[in-house]
Amino acid sequence: MGDDIPKLSTNQKALKVNLDPLRYGTFAEIGAGQEVARWFFKVGAAAGTISKSISAYDMAVSDAIYGRCKRYVSRERLHSMLDYEHGLNLERLRTSRGDTTAFFAFADTVSALNYEGTNECHGWMGVKFQTHPRDEDSEIIIHVRMLDRENSLQQEVLGIVGVNLLYGAFFLHHIPDLLLESLLDNLSTERIEIDMIEFSGIEFRHVDNRGMSLKLVQLGLSGAAMFGPSGEVLQPSEVLRKKPILVERGSFRPVTKVNIDMVRSAHERFALELGVNPGDIVELMEVTMRSLLVTGKIDLNDFLARADLLSAAGKTVLISDYFEYYRLAAYLTRYTSEPIAVTMGVSSLQDLFKEQYYSKLEGGILEAFGKLFKKNLRIYVYPLKDPETGMVYTVDNAELPLDMLNLYRHLVDSERIKQLDNFDESVLHIFSRDVLKRIKDCDPSWENMVPPAIAAVIKSRHFFGYREMQLQD
Repeated sequence: MGDDIPKLSTNQKALKVNLDPLRYGTFAEIGAGQEVARWFFKVGAAAGTISKSISAYDMAVSDAIYGRCKRYVSRERLHSMLDYEHGLNLERLRTSRGDTTAFFAFADTVSALNYEGTNECHGWMGVKFQTHPRDEDSEIIIHVRMLDRENSLQQEVLGIVGVNLLYGAFFLHHIPDLLLESLLDNLSTERIEIDMIEFSGIEFRHVDNRGMSLKLVQLGLSGAAMFGPSGEVLQPSEVLRKKPILVERGSFRPVTKVNIDMVRSAHERFALELGVNPGDIVELMEVTMRSLLVTGKIDLNDFLARADLLSAAGKTVLISDYFEYYRLAAYLTRYTSEPIAVTMGVSSLQDLFKEQYYSKLEGGILEAFGKLFKKNLRIYVYPLKDPETGMVYTVDNAELPLDMLNLYRHLVDSERIKQLDNFDESVLHIFSRDVLKRIKDCDPSWENMVPPAIAAVIKSRHFFGYREMQLQD
């Protein structure tokens, strides 16, 4: 947070909430215990803040209160808890104290470390609240992963992040960036990961949740974040769970016909080899933090322009801090044991075999490739056409260091690296940097190098320096 804003302890935050006469609401917590409510009881003056505190551990009891759901630790269950408890407060208390009270409901549903230590430790947490008395509702929900290996430490983390969330909602709602940063107060990224955050409601009507997703990764709160074609924030485990995954990494500045053809051709081959319905494959367009830092700092407008173009193409976007592909593979295999495919061009394939990228690993490139190909992962290679010579480079004639050739041939022969043969040869001359230059130079030929929907968005939003050609006298 900013240097001019003092960072409060968790006790101080809880007490400030309790002493605010405006705030009054319910705590509903399922899973690890009443870790968040406990802080407000512990610091004193809780009677002015808490209308009710409830835990519903038994599934039948939980269903009787909030309705049935497929999974108890889920966004669906969190929303039903928030809606029910907030609605109950308004129904019971609005008449008697609605003119002076801003009501709220806090809820979490969590799976903390079990006795055997075998479960996924994660949870959903959120707050639905009024900023002012009789105001329309606003809401913040987050998904957390607890990284401590002791149940008591996980409970402590949940309590602290819950207090941070409530404090942020009440006192930092007008500065969403600071609110997001404050979730890590009195914690560290070694103890907790927040891989999804969503702001909604009247107070956050101007917040772009895609920018907030980027901020999660930028702050190290998560290694990756995801949003869908409509800009909706997605929780990775809900999208990727038990699904085959196809990833295309790129700058997408802008999205070209090559980007679209690359993922199309890889998708066709992947589905055919797996013998599955193409709709079963989760397709991700990945943008790495490194590609967003080309100028030394992140340009949010530039990022949102790329996101808008990928949305226009109907694609799901993954923002990641996993520049090395083996780290991306490790992330994805958290969520699925199904096959994973990565599609890349020949130049990216050549980069994959550069040893300098693996200098931090004790086993160097061999250790990296052992991690990358450990699971059922394959790479689909899209050809590269040299703009000067017209030579087409593929898996068979890609130029690689001599000392890498044996390793390379082994991966090709074992079909871990595969050449795509169903590509559209008519688009091989297209390079995004060339498209970008033509846009800036007002050369209209760029429009034939991107899909029509992409061209329409670039022109209507004046992305990447596009400007309409001036009429000549």
